[in-house]
Amino acid sequence: MSLETYQQRIKEEKRSAAIDAAMQLFLEQGYDQTSLAQIAKRAGISTATIFKRFSTKAALLEAIVEEFWSVDVECEGTPTIGNPRAALRKIGIAYAKRMRRPEMQAIYRLIISEAPRFPDLGKLLFDKGKGPFLDRLDTYLCAERQVGTLIIADVRAASNQFLAIIAGQVFWPDLIVPGCGGSDEEMVEVVEAASELFFARYAAPVIVPLLPVD
Repeated sequence: MSLETYQQRIKEEKRSAAIDAAMQLFLEQGYDQTSLAQIAKRAGISTATIFKRFSTKAALLEAIVEEFWSVDVECEGTPTIGNPRAALRKIGIAYAKRMRRPEMQAIYRLIISEAPRFPDLGKLLFDKGKGPFLDRLDTYLCAERQVGTLIIADVRAASNQFLAIIAGQVFWPDLIVPGCGGSDEEMVEVVEAASELFFARYAAPVIVPLLPVD
């Protein structure tokens, strides 16, 4: 292993340790009551190091949110254009699985509880999390609209509608009462129903050619 590779590995390990420690402390004692010095101590790194990498608690929370939303993005791949039912099912399941992760639910609970004192945290959650996911869905829907499979006047509104149908059944109930979001099998059924509803609303009409009259 080269010195450069070793240094990069140590850098990444310290970054991961800081993010893990921050998440633990934010959940244990709240965002407001947690300091960067406490996070450094829990992570086993120097205060100078954590201040160098993350100048504020908000920067650490931003890193936490980005990490939760970036998991397996590359593995999800790009939806195939021309088959909206299949693509929406794939996108919807990826979204539902992401939202149902215990860590994601924990960060939502944290931000909701701290929002009255730190209103910018909610915006951070959207800008660094759901926002980029919505952008990817917008890009896909625009591609389908361009080839004529879907007719959508307001793509962003349609994207929000699709994700809201899913989150409203598999995420928000579970956030309030753990277990109310249904099983993994029920999650898939919700996504499939959402995909069908979306397709029924926005699919381009099928034009049946007139048959010649004898």
